[in-house]
Amino acid sequence: MPVEIPASRGEPASLYSWYVLGVLFLVYVVNFLDRNIISILAQDIKADLGLGDDQLGFLYGTAFAVFYALFGIPLGRLADSWYRGRLIALGLAVWSSMTALSGLAGSYGQLALARAGVGIGEASASPAAYSLLGDYFPVRRRALVLSIYASGLYVGGALSLPLGGWIAHAWNHSYAHGMAPFALAGWQVAFLAVGVPGLLLALWVLTLREPERGRAEGRPSPVVRPGAWGAFAGELAAILPPFTLWSVSRFAGELRRNLLLLAAIAAAAMILARLTGDAYQWGALGFGAYSVASWAQMLRATDRPAFALLFGTRAIMLALSGFGAIAFFSYALFWGTPYAMRTFGIGSDVAGMMLGFPTAVASAASSLTGGYLADLWKRRDPRGRLFVCMLAVALPVPLLYMALDISNVRVFYFVYPLIMFVAFLWVGPAAAAIQDCVLPRMRGTAGAIFILALSILGLGLGPYCTGKVAAVTGSLRVGMLSMIAVTPLALLLLWCAARQIGVAENTREVRARAAGEPC
Repeated sequence: MPVEIPASRGEPASLYSWYVLGVLFLVYVVNFLDRNIISILAQDIKADLGLGDDQLGFLYGTAFAVFYALFGIPLGRLADSWYRGRLIALGLAVWSSMTALSGLAGSYGQLALARAGVGIGEASASPAAYSLLGDYFPVRRRALVLSIYASGLYVGGALSLPLGGWIAHAWNHSYAHGMAPFALAGWQVAFLAVGVPGLLLALWVLTLREPERGRAEGRPSPVVRPGAWGAFAGELAAILPPFTLWSVSRFAGELRRNLLLLAAIAAAAMILARLTGDAYQWGALGFGAYSVASWAQMLRATDRPAFALLFGTRAIMLALSGFGAIAFFSYALFWGTPYAMRTFGIGSDVAGMMLGFPTAVASAASSLTGGYLADLWKRRDPRGRLFVCMLAVALPVPLLYMALDISNVRVFYFVYPLIMFVAFLWVGPAAAAIQDCVLPRMRGTAGAIFILALSILGLGLGPYCTGKVAAVTGSLRVGMLSMIAVTPLALLLLWCAARQIGVAENTREVRARAAGEPC
């Protein structure tokens, strides 16, 4: 049964609400720890499996991002119609198991499959968490609360460096010359060590109470809708080929349109794969692009109000594109640790300790600062949250130039956390800006689409493109500098979105009713 939590307009959040936020923060710490540990292990994986930088970029980014983004869609829709705490716990158990299985991978293909499994599991977390926190806290606190939640991402990502580096280094040092138990390498043991504890955390998450859905905005609705899992199966069929063809064939004219999209996307993927020699990369992204297009067709046919508010709102589409461009830059900072290890000749244990904890503090502080500043700015100007995002685009650029010209590792240890502080001001404000423009029943779906943009455009392309430029030029420094080229586009997209975001937020109910939403 749902529990009533005082989170309506003007009411303060309860102590239990902050407890839930704390638990979900821990979930996100584990989420990104499991996702990002490959950063500190990249050098060992590259040596053991004989990989190139472009392949490492694929493993960190695309192999994870495509499945994370795609499964986030049906799981986000499920979060809008089923118990959100249970959904998070189930996903946590899946991604923790797949992280542990990454430690048993013995080839590039096996590790890519395990990373895809981690992405599927992690796709459940944020859409459900965004929706859950939206009902536990008042609207006026939304950006700050989502920033606190988002800071778990950076804490987990940064903790993955010292923890993963220490485990891998200690294991390799203790068992040299092929004498390790079960012939496991240090990087494999690190995956196993961080994956198993997540299963215990999943049991904790199951104890969270479910708040009344929509009460924070005065639009109460049932927590669980009839046929939630049947609808989820339908949503899943809408994104997984060849079931997509059956899904769209039920609506007049959609099958022909879908086949044309399939042909165009397949042709583009084949051309890019031939030009770059990276069939895995463009095959995965082509699969993702076609699946998203198929799902959007289904959404338009089955939920026109949600389609109208998300895909039919110019401000949201511009904002999502801008957030994806920011994420391209932000996720490419994955290469900072491998760059330091190669440039300064330091080991994984030293790199993890000297970069992990400082970047953890800087990233978490950045997320909290961005959320607080965005809430404050939004009260004075409806564009305030997007202005904070624009700061996160402009401020890191000169610092990155500085960091990549540094020849003293101690100075690099100081400057790199500064980059992380200014580069991640945007995540909480960006998530809140999208949530503000939809109805409460659409929050999970909006969260999934937000993550889709970040994952496909940012995580799916940023690390890979950086690695590809590095592989072609023979310089990781050049690869990292190349990602700056996306920042002018990000600023332009966000500025155009900011000009319309206030109207989009204020007219959401009217536009939803015009598209068929019940009064």
